[in-house]
Amino acid sequence: MRGQTIKLNVFACLSAAAELNYQKDIVFERVRSMISVYSKEIGNVWFAVACDDECKRVFGTNFGSNEKKVLQGLLGSLPKAIQFQRSEKIAAFAERVFGLLKEMYDGQEVSVDFNLAMDYVSEYTKKVMKVTCAIPLGYVASYGAVAKVAGGSARAVGRVMATHPFLPILPCHRVVAYDFTLGGYGGGLASKAAFLRRESRGFDSEKEIVVVGKKLVVFPVEFALKKVGKT
Repeated sequence: MRGQTIKLNVFACLSAAAELNYQKDIVFERVRSMISVYSKEIGNVWFAVACDDECKRVFGTNFGSNEKKVLQGLLGSLPKAIQFQRSEKIAAFAERVFGLLKEMYDGQEVSVDFNLAMDYVSEYTKKVMKVTCAIPLGYVASYGAVAKVAGGSARAVGRVMATHPFLPILPCHRVVAYDFTLGGYGGGLASKAAFLRRESRGFDSEKEIVVVGKKLVVFPVEFALKKVGKT
């Protein structure tokens, strides 16, 4: 029996609670088909995706300037026991994912219509992902603000941001420190700042959004970019 697969645009259906980030070894018992791993350079950026082409499920994505490091980061985020194969010929489904990843990287508003394999993601991580995905393009929120909605601590939210397997699908670059300094980012702070610049829409005031019945205050990315300019 295949594990639960959840579309990005239905994170509202994810349930709460639990404390571990990933139950990586459990998924091996649930995944029966071989996972293919692809990489592709688009422009000057390398993208990588691990997916089940037959079932149209994405197990992980990553991006960066160095193909080897991008692949290492992707494979490091997958369950340790999972079977995968490196594929040179890119399947049609993977090509579609690459196209959407590039649009996200470019700061465009993207509607994701493929499935994320959430079998090995903890309930707490799912909740943090749901809140993070609710942060609109052009805005940021603090680790602490996300924690107030998702539960746990700002540090726990930071751990999810650092270890999740879905860069840049999960917009963790939109989560910053309480004082609008950038905090951390797996791809480096320069990459995080560049991402926010591409997503800048010129907004000038904060706003409240409601996620799982709780208020989350978000701020224009310009608040964080001003801090970058002072460092």
